[in-house]
Amino acid sequence: MTVPASRVRRRPRTPGRMLPLLLATALLLPVAFLVVQAHRLVDADRKLAERERLGVEYLRALGPVTEALVEAQTAAVAGRPATREALDRAVGDAATVDARIGDELRSTERWAGLRAKLEALPNRSLTDPEAAYTAYGEVTDLLLALHGKVRESSGLIRDPGSDSYFLQDGVGEEMPEAMVAAGRLIDLAVLLERRPAAERASSLGELATLRFAALQPAGDLVNDLQSAVDASESADIGVSVLTPLDTYQQAVEAMGALSQPTGRTQAVDVTRLAAVRSQAENAAEQLQPVILDELDRLLRQRIDQLDRDDLLILGAGGVAGLLLVALAASGWLSRRRDTPAGGDAAPGTPAEPTGSTGATRWEPLVTPAGRRPAGPLPALQPAGQHVEPDRWGPFDAAR
Repeated sequence: MTVPASRVRRRPRTPGRMLPLLLATALLLPVAFLVVQAHRLVDADRKLAERERLGVEYLRALGPVTEALVEAQTAAVAGRPATREALDRAVGDAATVDARIGDELRSTERWAGLRAKLEALPNRSLTDPEAAYTAYGEVTDLLLALHGKVRESSGLIRDPGSDSYFLQDGVGEEMPEAMVAAGRLIDLAVLLERRPAAERASSLGELATLRFAALQPAGDLVNDLQSAVDASESADIGVSVLTPLDTYQQAVEAMGALSQPTGRTQAVDVTRLAAVRSQAENAAEQLQPVILDELDRLLRQRIDQLDRDDLLILGAGGVAGLLLVALAASGWLSRRRDTPAGGDAAPGTPAEPTGSTGATRWEPLVTPAGRRPAGPLPALQPAGQHVEPDRWGPFDAAR
């Protein structure tokens, strides 16, 4: 009679030990992909915000150019002597900014054409007010086109923030358009008194068109600033903007009323119109740096937030990677501890009985003399095991 031998636990195969590592790698790849994609998106938003800050810097340099050019146009049309110091200084500052960031904003070519027109103005024959009005009108059109180019190439025109979008729209589009149109409105009112009576009707129609062109962007500027104040979480912008904004709005409304021809001669009070236009221009000069400062602050705040988001993404990805590596390592080491080296049996596993075939060998119980004891044979015991002597056997037989 044989009893099956117990099996010795063998070392698991290599694929079994590699399974935790493979699973960790399979999870690590999508985690790394998501982290890389999120990092790229955050980096793209950060570059866009930095590019918008360049646009804000360029618009800040174009503001004095717009103010000086409108003043020079009004002086030239009115026939007043005016120095070009303010305009030349503003042009020089804008040229410095364009030399530094113009290539990145793709505005160098447009600025070069505008600067050539600006420098050619003193060489033109501006003794005729009509010629001065036409010449300056061409330059101001180029200046407004440069404003639009800077907003487009810098990404300000596609700004995702509600408050920052209204601010850039007001300071980069509505304000320069309103300033240029207001200057042209004053200039046309001056020219209206000098034109012949035959051109009176066409001149009044042109004046009405310019009145609308001046009032519409001015009203849009007021709406943009009010929307930005309502959408902004900063209380400083409301305090610094509302006072000059009220002054500007009142001056624009008065300018629209005074530009209406009155009386039988359909004349315009140029003196009063110039006074309220000067008030509107002063209010716009106060508003422009405040708007640009607030816009730049919002962009810097956005960049800081994107930097923090990027750190969180990279930190979360690194922690997830370390956890997966630790999980794979713990699975690998636990399997190595469960499997002893050299194929030995694990602790607690019974040893295999002696025998060449793995079966148990049984030996009969014999006396020291080599004779077989009388009576029934005792139960066979496996070889090599101690047999407890039956001490109660004679007592049980006598009973």
